[in-house]
Amino acid sequence: MTNYGTIPTSSHPSPAIDLEYISRAKDRIKSGLSTRRPWRSMFDLESMTLPHGFFDSLSRIKTNMAYFRANYAIVFLFILFISLLYHPTSLLVLAILIVFWIFLYFLRDESLKVYGYQIDDRTVLIGLSVLTVVLLLLTHATSNIVWSLVIATVLVMIHTVVRRSDNLFLDEETAAGLTSHPSS
Repeated sequence: MTNYGTIPTSSHPSPAIDLEYISRAKDRIKSGLSTRRPWRSMFDLESMTLPHGFFDSLSRIKTNMAYFRANYAIVFLFILFISLLYHPTSLLVLAILIVFWIFLYFLRDESLKVYGYQIDDRTVLIGLSVLTVVLLLLTHATSNIVWSLVIATVLVMIHTVVRRSDNLFLDEETAAGLTSHPSS
């Protein structure tokens, strides 16, 4: 053979690695994490007070949930991760499920097609939810998962009620004012 020892080349790119898809995924993850607020702002002790009543509590919950949404998601995931440290199988299953969720639900730009059939987002959401519940139940860490979600929910709800929300939009306006009007 005259081609022995040569590396074959092809005129079309390898389908195994789609660099455009990876860069889009990276950009979407960065944009998702960019909504995270500074932890210092979240745990500002001067902004921690008891609410004046039921409607004040509801207002704080609504505002803080919207403002610190990404931070609260990180708190939930961190507490879930900590609860699964002594269940390495569950931790591995959770990591695999997170990859499935990221690629099949969060990073998908186009509708999902399986064997030529188009699958809508609601079906994907229900399918991934059922798969998540079933696989985590099979790992026998159900009580750890439930308790970690209960603890995370209680901690987040305490924070949303105790953290004053009247100064949160002032911070955004101040930040917007500083970026639009450079100081001389």
